[in-house]
Amino acid sequence: MTDRRIDVAAPEGRLLVFTPGLGAVSTTFIAGVEAVRRGRARPFGSLAEMQTIRLGKRSAGSSPAIRDVVPLAELTDLDFAAWDLFPDNAYDAARRADVLGRDDVEPFADFLGSIEPMSAAFDHSYVRNLDGPNVKTETNKFDLAEALRTDIRDALARPGVSRGVMVWCASTEVYLEPSACHSSLAAFEAGMKDNDPAIAPSQLYAYAAISEGVPYANGAPNLSADFPALEELAADRGVPIAGKDFKTGQTLMKTALAPAFKARMLGVRGWFSTNILGNRDGEVLDDPDAFKTKEVSKSGVLGTILEPESYPDLYGDLYHKVRINYYPPRGDAKEGWDNIDIFGWLGYPMQVKIDFLCRDSILAAPIVLDLALFLDLAARAGRSGIQEWLSFYFKSPHVLPGHLPEHDLYIQHMRLKNTLRVFAGEEPVTHLAEDLYP
Repeated sequence: MTDRRIDVAAPEGRLLVFTPGLGAVSTTFIAGVEAVRRGRARPFGSLAEMQTIRLGKRSAGSSPAIRDVVPLAELTDLDFAAWDLFPDNAYDAARRADVLGRDDVEPFADFLGSIEPMSAAFDHSYVRNLDGPNVKTETNKFDLAEALRTDIRDALARPGVSRGVMVWCASTEVYLEPSACHSSLAAFEAGMKDNDPAIAPSQLYAYAAISEGVPYANGAPNLSADFPALEELAADRGVPIAGKDFKTGQTLMKTALAPAFKARMLGVRGWFSTNILGNRDGEVLDDPDAFKTKEVSKSGVLGTILEPESYPDLYGDLYHKVRINYYPPRGDAKEGWDNIDIFGWLGYPMQVKIDFLCRDSILAAPIVLDLALFLDLAARAGRSGIQEWLSFYFKSPHVLPGHLPEHDLYIQHMRLKNTLRVFAGEEPVTHLAEDLYP
């Protein structure tokens, strides 16, 4: 046992999970949680619910479930609230998204139908391929943020609810870079009042959540909470934040394979990645400015993992191309295809080809669950600001100023588990040989 035990408050009362967006991802997440609660399904894909964690030396044989080591909220204690620009309740939205089959939706029709979306803070200029009627009428961005704060306070006042967490499950916005209004909290609040075009709706949700003491995770590649103003606010309010862009299909494969190539000192000349998908996310990404936001997120992983500056002979001339194509017949059943040109001994060429026929929302739903449970845990442990240990779940991890993001899936996974060990008062695992020291 370590002498640096962290006091973690018990998860008393109900945890309200806020999701900006009541579409394919969020309804799949909510319906899945309800299916697990009723004993009709298992929470496959969730580390928090299904994975074990080794404590001590491997020879000790102690590998309890994560949930038995750290005090996570019970699934029976989760409530849900959402915003969406369409007025459909969670049942209608799930049927429209067509991710889950009728047999996985109809048994929960009454429950899903009871979840009505709050009106969204939405601006068509940031998501150009969508429009809907269920939007707030405030025209000033500061007033919009205040309206969101009111929504949060009202929802948290539900009987039995003791705290909340917010996970962005809405669409990708057009590409934005930090500007002067993002440099400090004062500048950001002034920018909201001035309707600064550099402030997109996702930033208003992040501001509202953090201001109300609600942990925030960004599941899209948007510029949302990853700038000094909201980092400052999160630190001041003692609120944990994490992001960004759920690591689901193609990038999951990329961050698993690239470390293997580097570990074996196999060179990579080219990596071509393309996707076809037909859900609302695909429709949004059909806008070139929205695609750029996603492209930047998806393209950044290889350089950090492969370190071409350290291995120029192996990766210095790597050509990396990323494409996303909207193809309506595919729906949520995305196909991610990769062609990887590698080389080995004496420079002889080889190829690796991947055809990942995945389901975006099926892969994303357990990520939403884990982030909600782990961010709530972090808040009860007194953690605040950027939670780098949750990088495992993101394509473009949000890190502290001056830190480099870690993209290697296995290092991310080890860091996540070691953080949980510390929360539990256990020693981190180093994987050193047990007989290394006398």
